[in-house]
Amino acid sequence: MAMGDYESTATSLEGEENLIAAAEHIVKALGSNKNFTKDVKKILADLGSQLSTMATIEDNMVEGKKSGIEEQLSVVEEKIMSWESDDSMIWDSGPDEVAEYLNAVDGARKLTERLENQCLSSQEEKDLLCRAHDVLQMAMQRLEDEFKHVLVHHRQPFEPEPISFRSSEDDAVEEGSIVSFGDESVEESTLRDSISRNSEEFIVDLVHPDVISDLKCIANLMFSSNYDHECRQAYILVRKDVLDECLFNLEIEKLSIEDVLKMEWGTLNSKIKRWVRAMKVFVRPYLVSEKWLCDQTFAELGSSNLVCFVEAAKAPMLQLLNFAEAISIGSHQPERLVRILDMYEVLADLLLDINALFSDEAGSSIRIEYQEVLKRLADTVRVTFLEFENAIATNASTSPFAGGGVHHLTKYVMNYIRLLADYNETLNLLLKNHDGAAATSLSPDTSPATGEESITKDFSDSCSPMALHLQSLTSVLEANLDEKSKLYRDASLQYFFLMNNIYYMAQKVKNSELRLIFEDKWIRKHNWKFQQHAMSYERATWSSILSLLKDDSNSSSGSTSRTVLRERLRSFYVAFDEVYKTQTAWIITDVQLREDLRISTSLKVIQAYRTFVGRQMQHIGEKHIRYNAEELQDYLLDLFEGSQKSLHNPNRR
Repeated sequence: MAMGDYESTATSLEGEENLIAAAEHIVKALGSNKNFTKDVKKILADLGSQLSTMATIEDNMVEGKKSGIEEQLSVVEEKIMSWESDDSMIWDSGPDEVAEYLNAVDGARKLTERLENQCLSSQEEKDLLCRAHDVLQMAMQRLEDEFKHVLVHHRQPFEPEPISFRSSEDDAVEEGSIVSFGDESVEESTLRDSISRNSEEFIVDLVHPDVISDLKCIANLMFSSNYDHECRQAYILVRKDVLDECLFNLEIEKLSIEDVLKMEWGTLNSKIKRWVRAMKVFVRPYLVSEKWLCDQTFAELGSSNLVCFVEAAKAPMLQLLNFAEAISIGSHQPERLVRILDMYEVLADLLLDINALFSDEAGSSIRIEYQEVLKRLADTVRVTFLEFENAIATNASTSPFAGGGVHHLTKYVMNYIRLLADYNETLNLLLKNHDGAAATSLSPDTSPATGEESITKDFSDSCSPMALHLQSLTSVLEANLDEKSKLYRDASLQYFFLMNNIYYMAQKVKNSELRLIFEDKWIRKHNWKFQQHAMSYERATWSSILSLLKDDSNSSSGSTSRTVLRERLRSFYVAFDEVYKTQTAWIITDVQLREDLRISTSLKVIQAYRTFVGRQMQHIGEKHIRYNAEELQDYLLDLFEGSQKSLHNPNRR
């Protein structure tokens, strides 16, 4: 307070105290003395007249004020009442009408506050205050309707860009059972659903920008009139319906955890893909834009923007999180691993967005639930990964695989591993605390490797957690294939089967991004392995047959030696015919491997045959020569096509 103001106030107080003291003295004198002089009586009469005049003036002022408030109230009441019987909306009637109505409502608010701040004694004054309250309440109800109307009728269309998913025909890896291991279609099932992990945040206008100021104006007026609760509830109701509609448009159904757990995998697989897309779109950009709209509407009203946003978004967010929770507690079947990884990645990618959107106390419950679901999905990924390894190890066969080709198990596992390579960063993060699992998950008697080829030596300390686990998977697969090869009675077919499958594994790694994970050492080792199996196949198939064509330097030119040579040649033809009949039914699907094995076989067989026939022709006789070298070479080109043929069939080709 300034010194001048202080002195003025002090002087005023001192004057009032003196006046009160004088009045008390006069009252005391009047009580003790009844005989006043004429002058005293005149002074007292003048004083009484002056006091009476002052009282009349004050009464007139109060009456004037009351009359003025009532008149003003009548004016605003008339304006507000004029819209009560009108079904049209004020905000559709033009800016002038909106301004007049808002002025009337603000006038009703001010009159109500003015009456509330006065000391009302008469019933007439109390009735006036009650009337003002009724007018204001009527206006607030109208503003609430107008608020909803502006929010609803000025919505901007929101159309997320379409994200294409693989067709059901391309889902063989995910939909195939670990028992049957799908079919050939898994070969091409290596593309992931499109998830942009680094897309820039952007805000879209969920309502037309021109009405933001109107929403803010209505909200401010309702809050200043102590109708903040009604305003918040109106906003939450409208925006929650919009958010529910958004989920509906994104094809997200309201499902209980029980509903999800009972669902067939084919159906659930499609729903997970929709959920991943919906989660991405719903949080970014939709919730980001929703938060911006809420901030703009309630920018001047404290924390109301946070409360309104959280209350509108809570139910839709929990609907999405409940679905993810149901997946996390459901089956750990291997075909679900990729989809669960998709869910984990999208939640992890949006974690910073969620923390920012629900940063306050009001949003803490959503933040906490989100983080818990993310953690449960991480645990599910780890468990499912280990279940996958166990399923490979325990996959048993009771009969040999027809044709010695690439087993369904090999195709399934290698294509699945190829899919997992796209999650390299995520799996390294989730498996980093389980580095020892890959080396310890196999028992000694389940590994096909010798001491020189032991898993422990293969896995260097520099390997990433994912590399360790994937190499463990391939080792388990090899052990299983080794057991399956023993179902063949023919030793040649055992080696042939292992050659086919190890070659397939090596090519899958070599010709894909898996090469960066497995590294060249693994590829070199498995190239050597399939080559060893190929040589073992050739020895088992042809060694005894080609021994019939060995040059015998002690042979004479007598009749006995001719008989022996002819018998050896005849035995060669019989054995060759049997190999032809049998091994045309065997199959090598890889063109390069098939060609390489044919060439390698042909070089050994044709050279031995030409040498034998060329040296022994005079002893054997031309009539005993069934095939020339070129014909044998053509016959060898029929091998490994997967369709059994016979040399005695003139239409073999």
